Amino acid sequence: MFYIKIEFSERVKRLPTYIFVEIEKLISEKKKRGIDLIPLGIGDPDLSAPELIVSELIKQVKLPENHNYPASMGEEFFRETVARWYRVRFNIDLDLKTEISNVIGGKEGVANIARAFINPGDIVLCPNPGYPVYENGATKLCDAEPYLMPLLRENQFLPDLDAIDKKILRKTKIMYLNYPNNPTGAIIQEEFLKKAVDYAEDYNFFIIHDNPYSEFTFGDYIAPSILQVDQNHVEINSASKMFNMTGFRCGWIAGNRDIIKGLRNIKSQIDSGCPKFIQRAVAKGLNEYKSEKKPDIVQKTIEIYEKRRDLLVKGLNEIGWRTDTPQATFYVWTQIPQKYSDTSSMDFVKNLIDIGVVITPGIGFGQYGEGFVRFTLTQPEERIKQALERIKAFLN
Repeated sequence: MFYIKIEFSERVKRLPTYIFVEIEKLISEKKKRGIDLIPLGIGDPDLSAPELIVSELIKQVKLPENHNYPASMGEEFFRETVARWYRVRFNIDLDLKTEISNVIGGKEGVANIARAFINPGDIVLCPNPGYPVYENGATKLCDAEPYLMPLLRENQFLPDLDAIDKKILRKTKIMYLNYPNNPTGAIIQEEFLKKAVDYAEDYNFFIIHDNPYSEFTFGDYIAPSILQVDQNHVEINSASKMFNMTGFRCGWIAGNRDIIKGLRNIKSQIDSGCPKFIQRAVAKGLNEYKSEKKPDIVQKTIEIYEKRRDLLVKGLNEIGWRTDTPQATFYVWTQIPQKYSDTSSMDFVKNLIDIGVVITPGIGFGQYGEGFVRFTLTQPEERIKQALERIKAFLN
């Protein structure tokens, strides 16, 4: 039989090898052998979406008018709700007609917005360690060049903007920022956003602030929006973490109307938007906000994760694994224990898989993630205790 020779495009060839393939293979083998694995690696909430939202979804999915094609930019009621949310949460006024658009989850927005503006050879500033879509889905797949901004512990995992070569800045088209940060859990204040905005103005590029953890904060910390500083940029958010709705794929992008227009042009050629009944359910949740304070349906989730965070961090420190307490996200980012400092993050994670604990190697988020690992808090307290017992036995 004759087989056609299939060859990937050059842009696809530029994508790095998926480093988690080997880990997935190990996990699959362990499961086949009936070994109990405690999954603390994937950032996918184990809690259900709030009952208020689920009930609204059931109600809306039964209505025939919600079964038709939605608008790729999002239904007017959805954009109106997002505009209201920005008013009560951040004290920002946005035009629902031109400054807000729906996205099918934040990931889609992160990648597709680049397609509207990036030309081959343009430079995109990407945090590293960082969400791989910035460097790959949004940059390399647009034939652009990623410039890695190291997020280092000694700099509180913030990019050192002053260290970026001015020649690079002059060629920059977009900067991606993500705070509260995945994978490090780092936070920012408005002062940092002001500095980033000043650089963008001086060198004529725009910022995409990926902000899906804006509501996933602990204690007194309240995450800012870049639009509070300057509305010449855009911000992406979603229901995924806020309402434990990762599988529903519903988010939004807000800010500069020209950037929003570019994204809408792309999406009009690619998708038909998020289902109307899901938009209705998300709108129901967003309308629970009456101020910048988290409503009960969000606060209850945060309190559960805060207890898990405290349990994990305290447990790791008690067994000699020095770990800082994050003020946001459901991640705990920590350096590999000192006695294993010569071990790669990938090999260290493989060792933990052998004892039934699955976490994520820092190298999976870029070269500056090497030497670190990421825990997620997406398991009940009892399972976290079991993981700590296994890790303690391993380290001792």
